[in-house]
Amino acid sequence: MTKRLVQGNEAVLLGAIRAGASYFAGYPISPSSEILAQASQYAVGHPEFRFLQAEDEIASVNAIMGGSLAGAKSFTATSGPGFSLMQEAIGYGHKIGIPAVVVNVMRVGPATGMPTMPGQGDLNQSRYGSTGDYTSFVFYPSTVAECYEYTIHAFNAAEESRSPVVILSDAFLGHLNEVVDLDEIKVPVVERTIPPLASGGTRLFSGVATYPDGEPATADSDEYIRQYEEMREMRRKVAQRYAFHEFGWNKESDTLVIAFGITRRVAQPLAPHFALFRPIRIWPTLDEELGAIAPRYKKIIVIEGSDGQYANVVERMLLRRVERVPLLGGRMSLEAIREGLDKIGMLPKGSSTAAEAPAKGVKAPAKGVKAPAKGVKAPAKPRPKAPARADAKASAVG
Repeated sequence: MTKRLVQGNEAVLLGAIRAGASYFAGYPISPSSEILAQASQYAVGHPEFRFLQAEDEIASVNAIMGGSLAGAKSFTATSGPGFSLMQEAIGYGHKIGIPAVVVNVMRVGPATGMPTMPGQGDLNQSRYGSTGDYTSFVFYPSTVAECYEYTIHAFNAAEESRSPVVILSDAFLGHLNEVVDLDEIKVPVVERTIPPLASGGTRLFSGVATYPDGEPATADSDEYIRQYEEMREMRRKVAQRYAFHEFGWNKESDTLVIAFGITRRVAQPLAPHFALFRPIRIWPTLDEELGAIAPRYKKIIVIEGSDGQYANVVERMLLRRVERVPLLGGRMSLEAIREGLDKIGMLPKGSSTAAEAPAKGVKAPAKGVKAPAKGVKAPAKPRPKAPARADAKASAVG
């Protein structure tokens, strides 16, 4: 057993290797690029592990779909804009039944957004990003050790459900370093059972609706429904084996906090005041698990790094109103959580708000020095004059 410092993104790669992954294809994008960089380094010393830096995210995700069909456990890593580009291929993987893993280290969006700031705004996209109806498996760890553990589970779920599985992370979790002993984490590995393309015979892989013999079924609604319901039921049974969640903190409280990923870590100081439900399997939703716990609590608060994406899901699951604390613009901080709780009148007694705490970079008054009276503004400090531009004089002369 060896304890060492491990980064969240590194733990994802190590979990993939432990799960038997032998092919990575990707394109660099913050804040996921360490996975690609370290996969390339690993490939140098391990020829059985194949690596491709593709020209973009579309090529990357299609490469891992092909790699999986060829017999290799395959994965890619990206962030918001790249994840958007991958959606068509992910939908194709659901239609064909391709085991693969897609890691999305989230940042603030939409579009390019805030590339180095953490966000949790891709929850809906991870479920509904592609066209049509399909069953998504999505896991979201909250520690470095869990990044390793649930990456293995993601590969297992991909094999059992025959579908692309998504691992969500974020800029803080992906770059978080913790001392862990990964050898202590024991997760059985589900081996590949699907024969590779090179095994012989004729097989059809079409995104078009087809009959089992490969003939087009594009006008046969009954056949479509039969195939869809068969696949949905199979994946529902698989999901029952991956109902990961955490229920803890102060279970005797009358208020339940729902938080996940990095927000659960940030909210930890609130543990004496609230009970906690943390979904690790984000999709399919944990209806039974949360439904058994929620009735114990008078109030429910969802703390998340989006404008209510998971709160909407919880309200739909429980058919009751929940309070919301959205952490937007990358403000994943205890101060932001306390401000949000204060706005909805749910700040525990004894907890300070941002208004009570000195602003960042401002020193508290020295001992014996009184703060300005309420309603009296402190004198503003004179703003320093900006230095004259070196080229201004030259321009004037010219």
